[in-house]
Order: sequence, then C-alpha cells, then structure tokens
Amino acid sequence: MAEHYKPQKYKAWELTLEERFQEYFPPLGEREAVTEANRCLYCYDAPCMVACPTHIDIPTFIKKIATGNVKGSARTILEANLLGATCSRVCPVEELCEGACVLNHDHPPIMIGRLQRYAMDYAADRKIKFFEPGKRNGLKVAVVGTGPAGLSCAGELAKLGFDVTCLEKKPLAGGLDTYGIVVFREPVEVSLSEVKMIEQLGVTVKTNVTVGKDVSFDELVKQYDAVFVSVGMGNVPALEIPGEELEGVVDGLDFIEETKIMKLDSIEFGNRVCVIGAGNTAIDCVTIARRLGAERVMIVYRRSEAEMPCYHFEYEFALKEGVSFMFLTQPIEVVGKDGKVEGLRCIRMDLGGPDASGRRVPIPVPNSEFVLPCDMVVTAIGQKKRIDILEKLTAFGVKNSKGYIVVDPETNRTEHPKIFAGGDCVRSKGEASTVMAVQDGKIAAKAIFNQLVGSTTVQQAATRK
Repeated sequence: MAEHYKPQKYKAWELTLEERFQEYFPPLGEREAVTEANRCLYCYDAPCMVACPTHIDIPTFIKKIATGNVKGSARTILEANLLGATCSRVCPVEELCEGACVLNHDHPPIMIGRLQRYAMDYAADRKIKFFEPGKRNGLKVAVVGTGPAGLSCAGELAKLGFDVTCLEKKPLAGGLDTYGIVVFREPVEVSLSEVKMIEQLGVTVKTNVTVGKDVSFDELVKQYDAVFVSVGMGNVPALEIPGEELEGVVDGLDFIEETKIMKLDSIEFGNRVCVIGAGNTAIDCVTIARRLGAERVMIVYRRSEAEMPCYHFEYEFALKEGVSFMFLTQPIEVVGKDGKVEGLRCIRMDLGGPDASGRRVPIPVPNSEFVLPCDMVVTAIGQKKRIDILEKLTAFGVKNSKGYIVVDPETNRTEHPKIFAGGDCVRSKGEASTVMAVQDGKIAAKAIFNQLVGSTTVQQAATRK
C-alpha cells in the first residue's frame, strides 16, 4: 500500500489551519440531542452502564435530556465521573458503552458520548456548580500528579471533607488530558476547566513541583495522612537505532503537546513524515501531521494490521485522513544528511509464533532492506516506565511488576498503608484509558475514606449543593 500511496486532497484542505483542528465531532443542538435521547430504550440493567468503567447511570442521564432536565443530566454524570467532560470526548465509546448498546444488532447505537458532551457543555456554559467541599475532617492527603486519576481522587476526597494538595511537575495541571490528547479530540480549555472545578472544591493544586526533587516522598508520608500516586508514564523510549539523534526525529508525545500549547502556525513539521508505532498515540501523530499540511504521512509498524494496538475505529479514522500504513516493516536506521533526516532505513518482517503478550513475534527477512524517503520521523512506540518514581517508592516497601506499581485492585493501596496509586502507572494488564484512570481515583478515594474515617458511608459524608 505504502509504495503506491498518493496524497488525497479532501475537503479538510479547504479549511483554515485553525478550522482543521476544531473538535472533530460538532456539538449536538438541542433538537438533535432530544431526538437522539428519545431513541434510547432505557434498558433495565443496562449493558451500557455495565460497560462504563465509572458506571455512570447512562439511561437516567439520557432520560433527563429527553425530558428537558439537562442540568439534572449533568449532575447524574458528574456524580459518577467528575471528569465527565473529558470522558465524553476521549472515551473509546465504540469499545465501551456504545459498543454494548442493545441497538447495535439492528440499528446505530445511541450516541452516548455526544449526549454526555451535550449535558457537560450545557453545565459548563452556564457555570453551574454541583458540589461543595465537605465538612472538614482534619485529615490531609497529598496527590502526586494531576492527570485524570489524581484529579478524580482529589475531587472525591474534597467532597468528603479532606484537605487535599495536588503536586504537578508541569506548568499546567491536567496531565495527559491537558498535554497528550490531540486538540481536535479535546481542546486544552476543557481539561483546564475541570482542574478549576476541582480547585473550587477546595483542592490546592501546586504546579512546577517535582516530587523527589522539590519535595521528597519521605516528607509527604510524614506530613500527610495518605498519599495517592498518579504519575502516569514517561516519554517515548529511545529507538536504539543509529541516526535517532538527527534533527527531525521527534518524540510523539512532544509532537502532540505542541498542538495543545503552541500556535498551530508555529509548529514545525515535515513534508514526508514517518511515524513509528501503531498505537493510539501514533494515530494521533499521523493525523496531526496530515492536518498541519504534510504531503505524505505513513505509519511504519513491524507487525501486521491484526496486531495493531490502536483501536480499530482509530485505524479507520487515520485511513480517512489520507494516512498510509506500511506493515511488517522494522526501522533499523534513521538516514541523514548534514545532520537532518532524509530517510528511514527499514527491513521487511515475517511473523512467527506468539510471544508472552499473545502477539506473533516479528522476524527479519534476510536481504530485504530498503529506505523510505522522509524528512521527519516521529516515535510513538509506547512510554517509558517511571523507574525514577519506583526506585523512591521501593524504600517504603512498595512493590512493582515489570515497571508498574502493584496495588490491591479492591482499594488501590500499595504495600505501604499510607500510599495508594492509580492510573497508567498501575495498569500492567489490559487497556489504559482516561475513564479507567478516573475510576482508579474513585476507588482510592473511597478506600482512603474508609481507612481513615471508618463507618460513615461515602454518600452520607459527601456534601452536595
């Protein structure tokens, strides 16, 4: 496919650069939302609700939209998921709630994600405040990291009366939602508005604070009644091939971050772009490159289409954007001239038997090397484990498995009684996503409450407006 790829001109190129990076799905209007909500069957023991990691009462929030109670709909969502605005945009709904919709057999599923966004936008536009800080209980919790797990845990604890301080090493809070989700899926303003909502619950958010440098874990454990670690994962690991130091080789997460914090017309990009990797981050990178104006954009992946870690709907999305795919291809060198990228040397691969993950092992084909001409290489081959954090936590008896923090799945507590963890840094198995991180934060908040406060139920302790 890749060798015969020709750039396709499609209607997006008739748009301005800013218009190309507007949210991919436009918001539903009132009439559209009500019409769609009325399609819902309001199932008893609804499979969509079971499929949602945060267990939002989906039939109820949809019913409230249908009856004109959009404020009540937003409350229903936020009671289960404080980051409902982000999740309405970035959740893989095709794999979760919408994928479980009973209408799938004969009709299109209910547009649950877009209805959730409709309710969230309604509340945000009117600046409706749903929750108040709980009556202070004199207990303090430190949250390390302000991604979805950290913010979820902090918000839930604040509603229960805890004094919560969040520590974030970057200039802006919000973690991957702020920096790592491509702007046409979630504008940075959405993430930052959720941070503000958490702050309005009485949570203190301190940015530009690196735990281990500006403050130690030892200090946190001594000064706080509990510590929740939600540090996510690190940058993309090195390719460990010759030439990756050349100008034009870019970390995929850094490439995405530029679209969130820089002016679009100031972002540097190549005319012929190769993205190495086939996960959801790689899909975001190729889509960004295409929308910025790159003529030819290609994903290079050492396995086949069947082994791609990205969601299938993401793969289809990239194809519609004019991206080509070169499967069974392993990069072995970044070729350069005068210190700049001018090609990617690759070797063809065959697939052998399955490895420990169940995916077939790629095997090099002898004498099959070739060079892909390109002027930019974006690496999107996963993320580094947070070894720096793991080493510091080891001193407290916290265990890790293959670079992930080990926690009790029922409470998200580590081996240390004061230290809890959640989000990508504990996700050693299965998919990692924003909505799962939010649930991790909820689980930890409930466990911290039960451990430190005791018998009063979480629902009784939370104060709502």
